[in-house]
Amino acid sequence: MGLTARIRTRDGWAVSHAVVTVTDMTGTQVLRAEADHEGTIRDTTHLTPGAYTVIITAVGYAPTASSAIVTASGRADIGTITLARQGGTELPPPGPWTIDPAHSTIAATAQHLGISSVHGRFTDFTGTIDIAPDDITKSRVEATIRTASIDTGNTLRDTHLKSPDFLDVEQHPEITYHSTGLETTGTDRWTLHGDLRLHGHTRPVDLDLTYLGTGPDPWGGTRAAFRATTELHREDFAMNYNQVLQAGIAAIGTTLKIQLDIQAVQGDTLPTT
Repeated sequence: MGLTARIRTRDGWAVSHAVVTVTDMTGTQVLRAEADHEGTIRDTTHLTPGAYTVIITAVGYAPTASSAIVTASGRADIGTITLARQGGTELPPPGPWTIDPAHSTIAATAQHLGISSVHGRFTDFTGTIDIAPDDITKSRVEATIRTASIDTGNTLRDTHLKSPDFLDVEQHPEITYHSTGLETTGTDRWTLHGDLRLHGHTRPVDLDLTYLGTGPDPWGGTRAAFRATTELHREDFAMNYNQVLQAGIAAIGTTLKIQLDIQAVQGDTLPTT
């Protein structure tokens, strides 16, 4: 095998139509190969040992270049190359955006019995994003989650989570988040500061936010994609229930890992189709 590489998006998906071009130090092209359906390059061309430049391109993604060293065996493993969507290093166009719940996920993971994880998600939520035109730090995010929409794939467990031991959906039917500021931490990464109201208690919560890019959708609109993560501690919101096993291990962990995969549609409304 002369050259191997794996081409992925920022959120881990294979880029099956990527093209890799290899040039030597004189700028002469010595190899051109296309990724397979798994986003993998496997080219058998024998390369002369030395230093090369590897350029990766794909329609809809920003091109990237890196250096590679071909060993005496005539092979080079480039490893995993991550491509950003075109526009991924900039913000979406300014103005209002509406979160599309049909193509977004709000997920939570808790440790179970100290050895594995329980995964859940909320299926009913709404939200808006307002990108400020003059100063990105003035942009705003607001979201509302219906607590009764919790779904872990187990009816008995969901019923318990909706009870006063946890979410208490009768007394607290909604979780709300209101941003209070935005801080740049990288080319396409930010920290979103905000207030989360959960179980009747409001606490400051920061989201580690990544912008994944903007593109057209099949309905004539424009969509932007984001991924955000954070950790919550149940005791901060007075959800203190737990069952301690004989070994002293909590049945359900007190830390929740939160991941949001968000698609937002440009404008004040969602498409009707």
